[in-house]
Amino acid sequence: MKIIVVHNSYQQPGGEDFVFDQERQLLAERGHTVVAYRRSNFEVESYKGFKRLSLARRTIWASDTRREFADLLRREKPDLVHVHNTFVMISPSIYAACGELGVPVVQTLHNYRLFCPTATFFREGKVCEECVDHSLLRGVVHACYRKSVTATAVTALMLAVHRQAKTWTTGIDSYISLTKFSRDTCVRAGLPAEKVYVKPNFIHPDPGLGTGKGDYAVFVGRLSPEKRVSTMLNAWSRLAERGISIPLWVVGGGPERLELEAEAVQRKLTHIVFKGLLPRPETIASIRGARFLVFSSEWYENFPLTILESFASGVPVVSSRLGAMQEIVEDGRTGLHFTPGDADDLAAKVEWVWNHPEQMRAMGRAARGEYEAKYTADKNYEALMEIYRHTLMKRRTTSPVQASDPEVQPVLHQIRPKA
Repeated sequence: MKIIVVHNSYQQPGGEDFVFDQERQLLAERGHTVVAYRRSNFEVESYKGFKRLSLARRTIWASDTRREFADLLRREKPDLVHVHNTFVMISPSIYAACGELGVPVVQTLHNYRLFCPTATFFREGKVCEECVDHSLLRGVVHACYRKSVTATAVTALMLAVHRQAKTWTTGIDSYISLTKFSRDTCVRAGLPAEKVYVKPNFIHPDPGLGTGKGDYAVFVGRLSPEKRVSTMLNAWSRLAERGISIPLWVVGGGPERLELEAEAVQRKLTHIVFKGLLPRPETIASIRGARFLVFSSEWYENFPLTILESFASGVPVVSSRLGAMQEIVEDGRTGLHFTPGDADDLAAKVEWVWNHPEQMRAMGRAARGEYEAKYTADKNYEALMEIYRHTLMKRRTTSPVQASDPEVQPVLHQIRPKA
């Protein structure tokens, strides 16, 4: 099977880039021909002066990308295109190229970009779905994207134009949502339910069970407002007030790092150590050596890789009772939930898990079982092939010309599950 995989990377590396590379490598390892089409938002830096004004139009429709991608489709003749991200440099124009040439499209929903200019459903420290419940103008009024009315307006216009053109409902054959919560949220926001499949992320290679002493807790993630590391610091302050000192490693960088470090010093939280942004092997080692991982985020995370890495390492997770987190982490079995933003509740849960090491080891074993049952490369490949199969079968039903193409029939047979 030949697949073109598409990804527009952001200037700040993140989980989407990792997932794109993992799936691309997985498909290649399983014998498929994979052609990668990549762009980067670092290209924006070349747009100077008046040329920068053209970025607004490009966000909505990049004609050069459409021509370039149509040429790629004609040259490679793929069976399917799998898109991860098109924002900003690629733009949704590639869907039109796929439609005109009859190539089916699968789109992974890594975030909520199709419904929210910031892609997070998060504003001013709390979950916000006003752009779904009311109109995209709400985001413009609040300057949600980059705190800029202009930038938000351009993003909102892109969404509005493609809603009107039915790009999201007719230009894409299948969507991959990473959790049931994300799927339900996207369907409620307007995507056709029959097109949205659930397939989680995965971790490969398997990091293996942790072997550390578990003498610290760990947080791994971007130090930004929606991650709510401030709630974690407040919880550790509550513990310190009661004479409880639990070591905490904070792994990651981001816009709030200096502010959070200064706050920890001011509060004399000497048992909190900011490790900074570490290479991936060291990040995994930090998780494997911890007694538990804290996930304090207060936005609708889609499928945090950090939780997967923790599960694979046999490390339970204390997470916010919100969105996908409460779906992935089973309260009392693979970790514990706390009320989002409630430092007192988080402190109480952290104290309990620290004082019950045997129960936490049992939760760690259950977390490892979840990884083995749902989140390995093999499980992911099976789920991905099933989605591809359904996508091609649907296109065969609705497009007689393509269904009769002798090159399509072997592909459908190739990815059909064995009896």
